[in-house]
Amino acid sequence: MIPYLLSLISAFEQSANPAQAAPMKKYMRDQFEYLGIKSPQFKVLMKEHIAAHGLPPVDELDDIARELWGLPQREFQYAATSLIGRMEKTLPKGFASTFEYLLVHKSWWDTVDTLAGNPVGVHFQRFPDLREKSLTKWRKSENFWLRRTCILFQLNYKAETDFDLLCKIIRENLGSKEFFINKAIGWALRQYARTNPKAVKKFVKATELHPLSRREAMKHLE
Repeated sequence: MIPYLLSLISAFEQSANPAQAAPMKKYMRDQFEYLGIKSPQFKVLMKEHIAAHGLPPVDELDDIARELWGLPQREFQYAATSLIGRMEKTLPKGFASTFEYLLVHKSWWDTVDTLAGNPVGVHFQRFPDLREKSLTKWRKSENFWLRRTCILFQLNYKAETDFDLLCKIIRENLGSKEFFINKAIGWALRQYARTNPKAVKKFVKATELHPLSRREAMKHLE
């Protein structure tokens, strides 16, 4: 056990609430075990831990994230994404391999989207050459969570969005029957429509999108 995690894990376990854990597990379709720590309490526990121990050394974050990912209760994966989010602007270039590991293990929308729309997006902005290398691999992956990340990593780019790239990635995923891919396409387009509604309208009109994608993309435009 990494020393930095000892008090964090202890605090989480002491705050467990089995009565809350059952409905939280059900909400996530019974894919993960839960301690039963809801979001407000989770934020307090993280804040208290960081106040007492600070953020971990950046060179230990890979091991910390992987260890938290290996624990059975989902709150520990949330703790990993929380720490990563706080340190997203200081992560070393090689952390891309950590991102890939976390995206393809214990994958579900909660952790994937938290990583894709913030830390991964920031990392790719800081290291453009790494972005090209990672996207080249992820765009072709059979793992749809990696492809979802390719669609979503520019969510917070606003005017800096490479819309041509987004359109290419979307076209690569047309015809998919995977809900999480079609939902991501609509989400990414809806988000960019806040910056450039005309471009999104034009693309949607010219592209045979899945009805779900089209509906999500046009939600605030019609």
